Amino acid sequence: MKKNLYRASVYLLAGSMALSSCVVSKKKYDDLLARKNSLEIDKSGLEQQKASLEDEKARLEQERAELERQKAEYQQSLQQALKEGKALGETLNLNKSQIDKLNADLKAREQRLAELQRILDEKDKAVNALRSKVSNALLGFNDKDLTVNIRNGKVYVSLAEQLLFNSGSTKVDPKGVEALKKLAAVLKEQQDVNVVVEGHTDDVPIARGTVGMQDNWDLSVLRATEITRILTQSGVQPDRVTPSGRSLYVPLDNAKTKEARQKNRRTEIILTPKLDELFQILENA
Repeated sequence: MKKNLYRASVYLLAGSMALSSCVVSKKKYDDLLARKNSLEIDKSGLEQQKASLEDEKARLEQERAELERQKAEYQQSLQQALKEGKALGETLNLNKSQIDKLNADLKAREQRLAELQRILDEKDKAVNALRSKVSNALLGFNDKDLTVNIRNGKVYVSLAEQLLFNSGSTKVDPKGVEALKKLAAVLKEQQDVNVVVEGHTDDVPIARGTVGMQDNWDLSVLRATEITRILTQSGVQPDRVTPSGRSLYVPLDNAKTKEARQKNRRTEIILTPKLDELFQILENA
């Protein structure tokens, strides 16, 4: 009986220990399972974080690559700018030198122009004074026979045929000689004035058989030569006087009327102040 009781006690104790062991293992298991689940959740979160970080890393690498590219472009641009800046500086220095030279040339040209304007003003003043002296010397003559005008910076003394010549003649009438001598008296005092004597005819051919002449060319030249002779004999230096004949080719009036032809038959004495100083400036310009 005792033996059976002891055996039962042993079985009961063993069963209690086994039950206790099972209870402890299940709790530990649940803890481990819960920990496992928690770790699984942490792992999933970490994997998500890892994926996000990988994406962020890729984005940052792209940004880094873009910044590297921009940096390279900036450095290239900077080098180019420095190179261009150097070239620009050299260009600016060159341009400054050129501008200084241009300013110097401009100043010199302005000085020449001012001098040229001064001479032109003096020349105009001299021409006006000459016209006044000639006009005063020839006041006694009819305006239809003799006029004094300024054209193109020159004084033109126009003498009609009726004052100087008979029709077809090259001999100057006494009244014409008087006018030419008065003109010569003025020109003797004007040493810086050149004189051109131009003979002009109308378009009517000279009469056949006129001695010493073939046509109006001869008539215009011989008349100019005769007037030149009177001027030089009256004291005007011969090297200042040039006779020339224009025949019928420079008319004042192209009409075929008697009045127009009378107007075209004339002698023009052209007085031109010497412009040596002006020509010298123009040559040096």
